Amino acid sequence: MLACATLLTGLLPLTTAAAGASAADDPAPVAVDRFEGEVPFASPPAEGLSTWGGDADDPPALELAARADAPEGAKVLAGTYDISGYGGFTHQFANAGPAHDWSAHRGVRFWWEGHDSGKRIAYEIKDGGANGDASELWTTSFADDFTGWKQIELPFSDFAYRTDYQPVGGIDQLLGLTEMWGYAVTLPVGVKGEFAMDGVELYGRADQSLRASVSTGAAVYPVPEGRSASVGITVGTTGSAPLEEPVTVAYETAGDGTAAAGEDFAPVSGTVTFPAGTASGTTRAVRVATLRDRSAEPAETIPLKLTVTGAKAPAENPSVVVDAHGLPYLDERLPVKKRVADLLSRLSLAEKAGQMTQAERGAMTAPGDIATHGLGSLLSGGGSTPTPNTPAAWARMVDSFQLRAQATRFQIPLVYGVDAVHGHNNVTGATVTPHNIGLGATRDPDLARRTAEVTAGETRATGVPWTFAPCLCVARDERWGRTYESFGEDPALVESLETVIQGLQGRADGSDLDRSDKVLATAKHFVGDGGTTFGSSTTGSYTIDQGVTEVTRRELEAVHLSPYRDAVDRGVGTVMPSYSSLDLGDGQGPVKMHARADLLTGVLKDRMGFDGFVISDWNAIDQLPGDYAAQVRTSVNAGLDMMMVPYTYKEFSGTLIEEARAGRVTERRIDDAVSRILTQKFRLGLFEQPYADTRAASTIGSAAHRAVAREAVAESQTLLKNTGGLLPLKKSQRVYVAGSNADDIGNQSGGWTVTWQGSSGDITPGTTVLEGLREAGGPLTFSEDASAPTTGYDVGVVVVGETPYAEGAGDVGNGNDLELTAADKAAVDKVCAAMRCAVLVVSGRPQLIGDRLGEIDALVASWLPGTEGGGVADVLYGERPFTGQLPVTWPKSQAQLPINVGDPSYDPQFPYGWGLTTRTRVPAGGERTLAALAAAARAAERTGADAAGRKLVTQARLLVQRAADGHLSEAVAKPFADADHLALTGRYGAAVAKLTAAYKAA
Repeated sequence: MLACATLLTGLLPLTTAAAGASAADDPAPVAVDRFEGEVPFASPPAEGLSTWGGDADDPPALELAARADAPEGAKVLAGTYDISGYGGFTHQFANAGPAHDWSAHRGVRFWWEGHDSGKRIAYEIKDGGANGDASELWTTSFADDFTGWKQIELPFSDFAYRTDYQPVGGIDQLLGLTEMWGYAVTLPVGVKGEFAMDGVELYGRADQSLRASVSTGAAVYPVPEGRSASVGITVGTTGSAPLEEPVTVAYETAGDGTAAAGEDFAPVSGTVTFPAGTASGTTRAVRVATLRDRSAEPAETIPLKLTVTGAKAPAENPSVVVDAHGLPYLDERLPVKKRVADLLSRLSLAEKAGQMTQAERGAMTAPGDIATHGLGSLLSGGGSTPTPNTPAAWARMVDSFQLRAQATRFQIPLVYGVDAVHGHNNVTGATVTPHNIGLGATRDPDLARRTAEVTAGETRATGVPWTFAPCLCVARDERWGRTYESFGEDPALVESLETVIQGLQGRADGSDLDRSDKVLATAKHFVGDGGTTFGSSTTGSYTIDQGVTEVTRRELEAVHLSPYRDAVDRGVGTVMPSYSSLDLGDGQGPVKMHARADLLTGVLKDRMGFDGFVISDWNAIDQLPGDYAAQVRTSVNAGLDMMMVPYTYKEFSGTLIEEARAGRVTERRIDDAVSRILTQKFRLGLFEQPYADTRAASTIGSAAHRAVAREAVAESQTLLKNTGGLLPLKKSQRVYVAGSNADDIGNQSGGWTVTWQGSSGDITPGTTVLEGLREAGGPLTFSEDASAPTTGYDVGVVVVGETPYAEGAGDVGNGNDLELTAADKAAVDKVCAAMRCAVLVVSGRPQLIGDRLGEIDALVASWLPGTEGGGVADVLYGERPFTGQLPVTWPKSQAQLPINVGDPSYDPQFPYGWGLTTRTRVPAGGERTLAALAAAARAAERTGADAAGRKLVTQARLLVQRAADGHLSEAVAKPFADADHLALTGRYGAAVAKLTAAYKAA
């Protein structure tokens, strides 16, 4: 993101007194950014200035502002910000190179307009690697403790390597400065403010200590008692040149660890010398021998103090850790319950609070905090990925964090979590399966389980043992931005597809969790998140997400709670409460789910018998009433066991300790929470194998996994209209393809793909719908906007729909609606006026197409298929039959919303369960055939022959669809939809009776 690759060399050095050299022999400063218009605003990976943030409103607003008081030139870079998670801006230099060489200078400086906020502002630089996205991050900060313009000087010697940023282990962990790819400014969180910046430049002569740096192979060296640790000490130089002067490293085992010299280890001291001329990258080893004392004990630390002369010292001294040994909780032969009880009895209050704390990986600018605060968990929020975003980098990242946990007394491993919600969707190149709404359309529990197996295998192969999935919401209003995270609007459909829990976890007793292809699952969002009332949200500009669910207790039980009963029976390991509030009409008014002890403890844990642990949603406790202490107290006492507090982990654990000491949170409640967390860690086998098992890494994005996803895509395609049997297409036909979603892997994958909100474009490897059609069919022409001539074609295929969004950012009324875009409407109109046409709607929810339904010959709900667009082509060209059924009601207009199966008044465009078929024989006959099917269905129901019962209902449904196609009415739609619900609950005879009523009305 740079104006041009030659910016530094193309600008004249500044020679004014204000920007003069700090010493007589220093070189003149060199301008990096003058902000006079030479640097464009851009979007990554384009070169220029770009903004970023944790959510949609976190990126700051930037402008080049004319200022009379500009310290340099006439303009400054100015902006405003209001950041809840994280946010800032980057100037990334030309990715194509050449990189900039900053090695001749002492540091970087710039003018900053202070507002005396007292906040610290981080400044980071990108060093080394192939390009800006594969470089190391080095960081420092300065305080906004002044008012007005001030020139900030940041010597390169002040920059520290960001171990939480990848590539893990670094390219070389040396601030070489010869290949610089840009800089970034991270703005303060939790305050609304403005800033201005000007005159970024390099100053001074290079500090000699920067030409050589000393590093160690790791910060922590675990070793079994009685064995020796070999600590590697490596010298590196800028540009990998040999040392110009000697470097010495004095070492000694310090006495400020927990191990006792002479009892637990043999003290060592000495000096390692790297003479002048030593090659960069040379490593010497220091051996630290531990002693066996035959007694069982916790882990003990042996700090190794390094004193470096002639080079930059490591950011922190390494520690040798004598592994915990001989304690009962370490004996994998013991039952998990006994191991948990033993370990729990040894933990201090602070250690217990640490286990209840989950931080974001991006907050780990000081990775030593993992051990210092005894953190129980880390997570990657949406888009929080290593660089490069590869499976290997993920595994190295997780391992580096796990290594830090080994420096704690009892070496309790972290449990690392991600939102792997439709495949390991965080990782570029992973298999991205259809979102849940598409799986709901398949009506195929076994296939849903197999897609989850793909997700579990690919996720665990990167070292991540926990996914925040599946979402068991029952989506009752398509205006909700999370509709696609739901399997459908019917709790019976959601329950039928909870086979995904077994796909993720394996057997219900948790005995498969230690396998290298299984992960801990999370049932979310407990409870009622799919039933929030439109207009009830108070979160930013959201309209329905995180709003209020207004139901009776009976409705809550029947619709929203029922999927959780099944999830608990299936052994789901964790549950995440909803951001939303619940109003049961009992006089309490809306109460946030994170505060509802009656449901989290009373219903979920006590009545349902849930024995896993409850994890909060991202910063969700901040939405509870009261001060922070009240928020912590309320949520923990309500039944929250682990708190997702991404950037406030210190505040949470400290506050919890204070609340416990004051008696406002009981020791019994804390012990219950920690026992639940430790139980899952033991079940996952993390104490025996905390590090990534990457043997299956080659399966990530493999042909076999993509084949499963492709099958799910094909089964999810829902044929709503097929006049004259237009579909399937024939390979001999000349096909005209148009539409915004025909050739966009990002659009067809939707939100939660690589980043939180997802994005349009070529964001990850896969097959677009267009590419699938090209591979499967015959002659084809593509014109996205239908601007190419439309004469001479047999059939048109127009692929339209939504662009990616996630959560409340996708709420209708928050910049979104259910209408096709003007461009999509124009493409449909032009193509369908010129030839017979099929319209495919790629979206996370139904789109309003009623005004164009008459001109469309075939209509397909393609949902969000993910990376395997070939599955769409499979059904369009008849390699597989259309079998998908609507998981949600398709409305005629927005005025009908919410509209759901079972409503007293029900007159949709297409009813719940609707889905025409191809390559399938529809039964002959009418009411006589239906009568025979009803009798057989009642018999199947009596004998528990579920497979036979479902087939009989399907036969009746096909017969009704043939009769009703093209003239659906409320008298047809209502019993038709009811029949699908009845079939999912095993009432096959009643389902056929409803279908018979629909047939008669047709």
